[in-house]
Amino acid sequence: MAKKTYHGSCHCKKIRYEAEIDLSKGTGRCNCSYCRKVRNWSTHLKPAEIRLQADPNALGSYGFREKSQNQHLFCKHCGVRIGTRGYVEEIGGEYVSVALSTLDDVDPQELIDAPIRYMDGLHDNWMNEPKETRHL
Repeated sequence: MAKKTYHGSCHCKKIRYEAEIDLSKGTGRCNCSYCRKVRNWSTHLKPAEIRLQADPNALGSYGFREKSQNQHLFCKHCGVRIGTRGYVEEIGGEYVSVALSTLDDVDPQELIDAPIRYMDGLHDNWMNEPKETRHL
């Protein structure tokens, strides 16, 4: 599979975006306290690969650690989580992740076929898989 342009949005459509994504390069699920709560399933992109097509003032952010470099993004109107932006050296520096649940035009088979990488964020062991993943 090659990079493809997908369109996504929150529930109320005040946040809309298009993104260049190659799902065959993988997706991710994490067991950290935040990702478990939001049932995160996402894919990482470079910031240039995503284009916001809505009022940026509708976008809220949340960082759950003091001085966190990673901010979780959501719609201020309907509350739907869009993804995360931040900086992690181990994954190539600056990134934006897209919550796959916000993709409007993805074929379910593309998601079924996409590889999943599990991260042990609960123990700040991001580059390794947790012992148990069935609940993620």
